[in-house]
Amino acid sequence: MAAPKVAVVGAGVIGLSTALCIAETCPSCSVTVLSDQFSPNTTSDVAAGMLIPHIYPGTPIHVQKQWFKETFTYLFAISNSAEASEAGIHLVSGWQVFKNSPKEELPFWSDIVLGFRVMSKAELQKFPQHQFGHAFTTLKCNCPSYLLWLAKRLKATGVQIYTRKVTDLWELHSEYNVVVNCTGIGACQLVGDEKIFPVRGQVLKVHAPWVTNFIRDGDGLTYIYPGMHNVTLGGTREKGNWSLAPDPGTTEDIFDRCCSLEPSLRGAQDIKVKVGLRPSRQHVRLQKEVLSRGGIKLPVVHNYGHGAGGFSVHRGTAKEAARLVGECIAALQGSSSRAKL
Repeated sequence: MAAPKVAVVGAGVIGLSTALCIAETCPSCSVTVLSDQFSPNTTSDVAAGMLIPHIYPGTPIHVQKQWFKETFTYLFAISNSAEASEAGIHLVSGWQVFKNSPKEELPFWSDIVLGFRVMSKAELQKFPQHQFGHAFTTLKCNCPSYLLWLAKRLKATGVQIYTRKVTDLWELHSEYNVVVNCTGIGACQLVGDEKIFPVRGQVLKVHAPWVTNFIRDGDGLTYIYPGMHNVTLGGTREKGNWSLAPDPGTTEDIFDRCCSLEPSLRGAQDIKVKVGLRPSRQHVRLQKEVLSRGGIKLPVVHNYGHGAGGFSVHRGTAKEAARLVGECIAALQGSSSRAKL
């Protein structure tokens, strides 16, 4: 068969990184990204971009650990390269603090981040309301910069990127051999997935250059993440809330919570409010499916539903999706060679 044509639907961090992995692992493919929304208007643009995993209850821990390890290794290499600044990736050290000691002293990812250890009593004095904590160094991603960097890499690899609203995956069957669905919360309508739901996140971006260490409350709800250009203060987890309008009361609550962890933030300037809808599921949907109509078949690979943890596992799940695309192409090539016989 001619060069297989693959369409990736969705241009957030999952869609762009999946397209890049397909282009890297299957150079004979023609890869196209289709989306009606691009940076700076994607959910990924609002993400804090900290590599601290979130648990997916329906996914085995060893699988989640592999996804995180592959993502951390990939971004760590970029952070040590001349492209670190353009890609928006840097190391950041800090603390995760708990009011009560957690059930597990060591999270599953403790040997992947750098220098993970239990906080000393002297360090904990900074957080009088907390009695236990972890100190470690991880990676932080300036998401809009990273999305632009990914798009640049895609174009350099020969991937086509088009603005197009796809309302039914089947509409692509006459143009592409394999379709990859990376539409996040859009999968709710696009493929009728009733297992996906929005978890609304509101964050503040503030100018506070003196804040250089991250601080994260153990429940994951209150956090201070310093980046290259601003500090992200969060947050909220509002399950089932579809509103993208900033809520002033929530802004005040986030600011007060973060100031209780880091009082110097009272002097923060230039406060901007961002809202995103995390595409959440019990587990990431990462699987093959074959759509069929009138004897015609369209192989589809789904890669969506990463919730609040997309940046922490994006490269790992993209590699897995690319492997599944490779299986689809091998099956197509096998059937076309059998047809010739």
